[in-house]
Order: sequence, then structure tokens, then C-alpha cells
Amino acid sequence: MVQHYRMAGYLGIDLGTSGLKLTMVASDGAIAAEAEASYDVVVPEPGWAETDPAEWATAFDKARAQLSGLLSAAGRPRTEVAAVGVSGQMHGIVLVGRDARPVRPGILWPDQRAVDILPDWVGLPAAVRARLSNPLVAGMAGPLLSWLRRHEPASLAAAALVTSPKDWLRGLLTGDSASERTDASATLLWDVVADDWCADALDLAGISRAQLPTLVDSDFVVGTTRVLGSSRVEVPVVAGAADTAAALAALKAAQPEDSCSGGIVVNLGTGIQILRPGASARSRSDPLTHLYADADGGWYEMLAIRNGGSTLSWVQRVLDVTWDELVALARLAPPGSAGAVFVPFLTGERGGLAASTSAAAWSDLTPSVRRPELARSAFEALAFTIRRGIELLGSHHERIMLSGGGAREPWVRQLIADVIGRPVSYIPLRSASAVGAAVLAARGVGIQLPVQVTTIDEVPSVTDAPELGAAYARWHKAVGL
Repeated sequence: MVQHYRMAGYLGIDLGTSGLKLTMVASDGAIAAEAEASYDVVVPEPGWAETDPAEWATAFDKARAQLSGLLSAAGRPRTEVAAVGVSGQMHGIVLVGRDARPVRPGILWPDQRAVDILPDWVGLPAAVRARLSNPLVAGMAGPLLSWLRRHEPASLAAAALVTSPKDWLRGLLTGDSASERTDASATLLWDVVADDWCADALDLAGISRAQLPTLVDSDFVVGTTRVLGSSRVEVPVVAGAADTAAALAALKAAQPEDSCSGGIVVNLGTGIQILRPGASARSRSDPLTHLYADADGGWYEMLAIRNGGSTLSWVQRVLDVTWDELVALARLAPPGSAGAVFVPFLTGERGGLAASTSAAAWSDLTPSVRRPELARSAFEALAFTIRRGIELLGSHHERIMLSGGGAREPWVRQLIADVIGRPVSYIPLRSASAVGAAVLAARGVGIQLPVQVTTIDEVPSVTDAPELGAAYARWHKAVGL
């Protein structure tokens, strides 16, 4: 009988908008196993976005059953959970009643029901808005709570705890009711300068400090759980971090000798996040970029862009092609797409990139434009959006690191490097947020966990293509910047 050695593993849970991922990172930093389960975002009214937290619990049970099977597969080294961390989607809210059950479905960051409430937030004193130091966005917790105060006062009154999605799920595992700065700072209820809750924002939202969770460090052990079905051992669970902060922790652990601080991180997923780690907390009047706490006690600046991979998926449907076919088509067309311009803001935009009422469209079409040019113009628009976002951050010299599923294709990475005029690197992690949660879990029990990646792909050279510069100018004009 073959005996397999046992290795400690650190489990990261990432509660995304439409799916939950589990990643087990072994003590040597290798990814031991990954599993995931999906759920729907419900749209009960146009512009709303909700999920019953029970769906998250069901998805977790499904994913951990998959993970248990993978970890116990014949021929694999035995990896046993030593600690657990949780990350999750930002800005959403879960109202928990005195019976510890959700009062209503969770409301998520894409939700736009609070658009009509935003004038109340704009009406806050200028000094208060400056200390919030973040754009006023309808899908953030503060405006969503203001909407509930006006339209569902009974729900708000019934809430003994107002918490984030990831904190609700972790509380289901441990019974704790804590949170931490990375989620708290992304609520629009946080005084960035004081690094504490903002009393004026809480009053406008209609909640009290007593309804808010106790705050701890991201690597603080808040409780224990028997995370895998067959386990009889209680393992420590740390508070964790919001998904973006957790992803930054993973990227830093994946390159310990040359951390991502001081560079720009571009995460390409359904949307696009352009991040500058190592920012400083400061008062800002009506900013275009977000300023949030990281998992190490510091801050990062972020430009959040709604339209990324989601728009390319729409282009796939319009052209009736698979992802691989879309890339192959685009590679047939010359730089500049024969003059065709694609505006990618399918669901409007924010952050100084375009108007909230913007829509997607092709323009400047001539007989020279065929399907390859349409496909390439969509990818060029993605790269142009990233370039514009980097410009808004005021970045001109820092190195660029790409992450996320949208950057897996080498040709896309080269196009981005050519458009921004700088070399880029790519760290291939399937779920950087889940890996980051595992890194925080290990830190909570005194372990500095490295993260092994197959390779860090570099795009060291930039192709000089004047056609791309001209195309960017056309795109800039079409977007109305």
C-alpha cells in the first residue's frame, strides 16, 4: 500500500458576484486544488441586483464537496486544512436580524436603485465628502442603505447587523460578526482621513454604530470551523479581505523579491480594475478614483471600470464566435482596424472615462471594414480603455502588471503593451482573490506563505505602431473625452 505524505494547506474562499471559488494553497506555495460553484444574480426590478445569501451557502457546500474529492483523489499528496481565509465582492450589504438570519436578499454592487438617492450624498457638506475621499456611486453600501431607509424602513430597523457578503459567509462558518478595513473603507461610510466610520454618512444611511461589525485586522483569527465535511478538527478562520485587497496580497506573495508595490496592477475580468498600491490616505474633493484600505494596514488607489471582459463577451455574441475565434479574427486585421472605432461602454461608465449614459457602438465604418476589423477594434478599445485609466491615475513610468482571466491570451497582453507604450508582466492565477485569502489565513497562524506560479510571463518589448496612436486619438474623440 502506497503511503502519501501529509502537507498543511491554507484554504482561500472567494465569494464573487456570480460564483464562489475555493483554492487550497499548500505550505510550499503550490496550488493543491481548486473548485467553484455558480449562482444567479437576481434582477427583481430593472437596474437591481440581489442574491439570497442562502445561495452563497449552497454554493459553498457544493464547492467544498468538489474540493474534498480532489484532495482525496488517489495518487495525490494528502493536504489538510490548517487555516481558512475569506475574500469577496465589495460594496454589497447583507442585513442580519436578531435571529442571525438575513432580513432580506443581499444587495450587490451592480445595483443601481440608489441613483435617485445620490443627490442626498452630493448634498453632504463639502468637507465631509472630501473626507470620504471616494466617488459617490449608487452601488456602494451607503447610498443603498439610504434607499432602504426611504423605501424599506422596516428592513433596516430589523437589522441587528449590517455586514458585507464575505463577512456574512464567514460568520456562517464561525458565528462571528466581525469585519475589517478593506471592506469597511469601500462602503462610502468611512472617513478615510480619520480611518474610522463617518458619523455624517451613518446618519444619512440611517444606521448606527451598534449595527456595524467590530473591526479587526485581515489576518486576525475570528473563530474556528470544521470546513471540510469529513473533518472533525476545528481550524482557525481569519477575517480575510475584500476581493481586490486579497488579490493584491496574492500578487505580492507570488513575487516576494519584487513586490507589486510601486507599480500599477491592471486586473482584467468582467470589469477592469486599475490599481496603484502604496497610496496615502488623504482628503480629496469629488475624486475620480477610489481610495481603499489594503490588507497590510495601508491604502491603494483604484479606477474601477464597469466594461471589460463583459463587453468582449457581447462582441462574441454579436459576431457569433467563440473566444478563440474572436482572437483569431482580430489577429487577421491590421493595427488601427482600417479606421473602425469601437466604443465599449455597453452599460455606461464612470470614473471620468465616459458618461454614465454611454452605450457601445462601432463607428467610422467603410467598405474596408469586415469582421476581422470589427473584432480587432473591440480589443483595441479594451487596450485604449486601460491606457486612459492609467492616464487618469497619473501614471507615466511605473511598470504594469496584468492579472485576471482577460489577460490570459498572449496576443492581448502584447496589444496592451503596444497601446500603453510600456512593457507588461502577467501572473497567471486562476483566482488571485482566493489565493490572497489563503495567504492571509497562513499569516493568521504565523506562516508567511509564498505563492508558486507556473511562470510570470513578460512582454518585454513594445512594438512601435503609429497606426495605434492615430486609432487612440479617434477613439478618444468618439468617446467624447
